Amino acid sequence: MDLRLDGPPGRTARAVQGPPCAMVIFGSSGDLTKRLLIPALYNLAKAGRLSDKFALIGVDRTDRSHEEFRAYLAEGVRSFVSDTGTGPVTAPFDARAWEFLAARMTHLKGDVTDPEMYDRLAQALKEAESEHGTAGNVVFYLAVAASLFGPVVERLAAAGLTREENQHWRRVIIEKPFGHDLESARALDARLAKVLSEDQIYRMDHFLGKETVQNIMVLRFANGIFEPLWNRDHIDHVQITVAETVGVERRAGFYEETGALRDMVPNHVFQLLSLTAMEPPNSFAADAVRTEKDKVLEAVIPLDDNDVRRNVVRGQYTAGVVRGQPVKAYREEEGVAPDSMTETYVALRLGIDNWRWAGVPFYMRTGKALTRRTTEIAIQFKQVPFALFRDTPVETLTPNVLVMQIQPDEGISLQFGAKRPGPDIHLGAVRMDFRYRDYFNTDPSTGYETLVYDCMIGDPILFQRADSVEAGWAVGAAAVARRPPMAPDRLT
Repeated sequence: MDLRLDGPPGRTARAVQGPPCAMVIFGSSGDLTKRLLIPALYNLAKAGRLSDKFALIGVDRTDRSHEEFRAYLAEGVRSFVSDTGTGPVTAPFDARAWEFLAARMTHLKGDVTDPEMYDRLAQALKEAESEHGTAGNVVFYLAVAASLFGPVVERLAAAGLTREENQHWRRVIIEKPFGHDLESARALDARLAKVLSEDQIYRMDHFLGKETVQNIMVLRFANGIFEPLWNRDHIDHVQITVAETVGVERRAGFYEETGALRDMVPNHVFQLLSLTAMEPPNSFAADAVRTEKDKVLEAVIPLDDNDVRRNVVRGQYTAGVVRGQPVKAYREEEGVAPDSMTETYVALRLGIDNWRWAGVPFYMRTGKALTRRTTEIAIQFKQVPFALFRDTPVETLTPNVLVMQIQPDEGISLQFGAKRPGPDIHLGAVRMDFRYRDYFNTDPSTGYETLVYDCMIGDPILFQRADSVEAGWAVGAAAVARRPPMAPDRLT
């Protein structure tokens, strides 16, 4: 039975099945669609989260029949369930779930810059509503270059496709980058605001779809043992790491204009910072949570010229070996200038000027072609003030560290001291580990399932508002505008 929702249900007791709707993916033959979006929709179908009154329209410039389009995307789903990147197969291909999705899937050839194409899209949506009963509700997913966000949304509006009437809704998902600096982010937000209301815009950061990211708030606010210690009195410092083993691969052109700082810090990294440092919201409603996250960025201590030199490090990978495989230098990548000064690694030290975090440094780093792929948040607690045990000075004690591992192996670990076996008291570090795959019987996930489903049910809690995007760029503006010199001698 389908559920018609008057408003977003609470996240702790959400309806199982989403509402009737159509989903239009612009850029439907691209890598993002094949590797992540369609597998996410497949997982939602398998879990019974998609309405029986669902339809999918793929829009791109390829000349494919509906059947060819479905076969092309089926390859991505089969590859996804057989190679999750975390080990062996965890779930067989579910033919029934795929058939459910494929039967509701059509392809529309067209150029997103061509106004006439939107008239044909309007007709395709009418046909989907007639055939599948989508109730006039539509999610538009812009899996296209960021430079096309404004033009696509404006043409949707000109064709009347963003108009909400007769109790149906229209929503637009865009995924970072949201501009390349504060000025361009504001310009994009202003352009979107001319044709869409803020509650129609879903700015996606796919990191927020990861289970451990969502679990940060649960860990803090649902467990009495952590939140009382989550402050400057008990925490020495916080480290946020987003490290990749791959180089720039086919994104050299984009990366040359962007670099690690613009690509990762104002969005992915600052979202993790906000969730880690936010105050408890007064409710789990979207605006309450997002407001507290924004307050964190507003409290970050601004960097002046001297601060940037002291607290920001940039680097660029050179030729070497990563995980046993040769990696050529960034400057040797196709599409990269031989004298490029674009950073592929950046590290920052920031402070938050509020009651909870005054004096606690936050270290953030991100880069490509590094020795280990990981995204994690490490909370290092202060040492005990006195060494009780003989021959064990305080400075020799291993610190307590709480690590929230976001990828590739989602989980949480806690490091603490324990006595080694034997007649003497000698201390050693031990670790308690929790891994999602060990405790929960879960299918492989792309991280997009929750976000796509939340957009369908109208719950924006994991999406960014315009003020949040602009706050992130404002914090990073000094580092972007005053890039410190490279420090290749500090990196290996």
